[in-house]
This record gives sequence, structure tokens and C-alpha cells, in this order.
Amino acid sequence: MDNNNSNAQSGSSMGTIGQIVGRFIVAAIILAITAFFTPGFSINNIWSLAISAIVLTVMDYLIIKFTGLHAMAFGKGFVGFVLAVVILYATQFFVSGYSISWMAAIIGALIYGVIDYIMPGEQGM
Repeated sequence: MDNNNSNAQSGSSMGTIGQIVGRFIVAAIILAITAFFTPGFSINNIWSLAISAIVLTVMDYLIIKFTGLHAMAFGKGFVGFVLAVVILYATQFFVSGYSISWMAAIIGALIYGVIDYIMPGEQGM
């Protein structure tokens, strides 16, 4: 009986790891599309994209944990939109090869929100 229980726990942890990897991949794709369509927003290489996707995901996770607010341009109102703008802008201070202006962060948050809304998968983190 213990063997079945440990197999269930192992499958559960693999599911969690799969979800995290899936969220990271979706975040990186959305971020790349957003940077491509937003003037004043650039990501220099694939490593900067990967690191910035991690930073954005971690910052969003921490904001959710400490405030209960989700940084999402659509569906979470004005506060979510402002958080999305601030997170997009603040990421440049943690990732080299990532640069964005305030205006681009505002436009980028709108584009990121639209793409995130229409992408299949979980809509929240």
C-alpha cells in the first residue's frame, strides 16, 4: 500500500514540475511576442528572454503571495494592469539585454494581457 501512495506522490510532484515548466514556456512565448510588437521594448537574445520570463514569473508569484493581487492586464482591473506595467518595467533592472521605456511598458502590458488572454492553458499563476 505504501508503494501506491509514494507513486501517487511522485506523479503529483511531476505534475507540479510540468506545470511550472509549462508556465515558464508560455510566459517566454508571450514575452517574446510582446517585445516583438512593442516599440521601445527589446530583448537581445534567447538567454535574456529566458531569464526575464523567470524574473517576471517570480515577481508575479511574490506579489500574489504577499498582497493577493495578480498582475494581469485583463480580468484583474486597473490594479492588475498597473502591476503588470511596473513588473515589465522593473525587470530591466534584473536582466541584462532587456530594455523597456515607461511608455513601452504600458503598451507592452496591454499586448501581454491580450496575448495571455487568448493563449490556451491556465489563466492564472
